[in-house]
Order: sequence, then structure tokens, then C-alpha cells
Amino acid sequence: MLPLAVETARVERVRREGGRVRVTLRTESMPAEVTETLASERLEVERVAVNRTLDAGEVAPEPRQDADGTWIIPVLEEVLVVERRLLLREEIRLVRHAGSETVREVVALRRQVAEVERLPPAADAP
Repeated sequence: MLPLAVETARVERVRREGGRVRVTLRTESMPAEVTETLASERLEVERVAVNRTLDAGEVAPEPRQDADGTWIIPVLEEVLVVERRLLLREEIRLVRHAGSETVREVVALRRQVAEVERLPPAADAP
């Protein structure tokens, strides 16, 4: 038997454009109101004159805090008399006042939006 003709198959891939897509990003800004409570403290300094001479052997007072939170800081001065004694010149009192306030602020919040647009295939594509 003699073959007269033989058929063969050949598969070929050709890339063709079926369409295009355009993606556009845009940023939007929206106002938003933010409410927050802010805490604050204020320190009041009060000077109280004492002008009391400490007795011989009396221990110098140390800084202390009252029950209401006020700090009392003694200020001592050495004075020359016939003998040296400590004179409690003054006390510095620090009084703490706490407070809070509500603050409203308008801020701009941004977000990005993607717009997708389908385009026909380019005319010059094979």
C-alpha cells in the first residue's frame, strides 16, 4: 500500500484585542464634623507670707500636699541674728483647677473613587 496524501493538523494561537478598559481615579472631599472633649488643667500660684522664726532645734518643714490637692512648698531663709535661726519666709501654694470643653471642628475627609469605562478595540489591532 502506497500513501498518496497525508493530512496534518497545525494549531496556531493569534492574540487579538477584544476590547479595552480605562480606569480613572478621582478623589472626593467630604466635610465631616468631629466632636472631641479636651481636658485641661490650670495651676494657680498663691504666695502666703508667714514670717515666723523657727525655734531652736525645730525641724524645717517639708513640702506637703493638703487633702484638697494643694501643694504647700515652704521657702526658708537663713537670717543672721545673735544666733542663726530659720525664718519661714513664705509658703508657695499650688492649686490645681481641672476643666474640660467640647470642641467641634469641621474637617475634610477624602476618598478615592475608581471609574471603569469599557472601550472598543483599537482599529489598528490585528
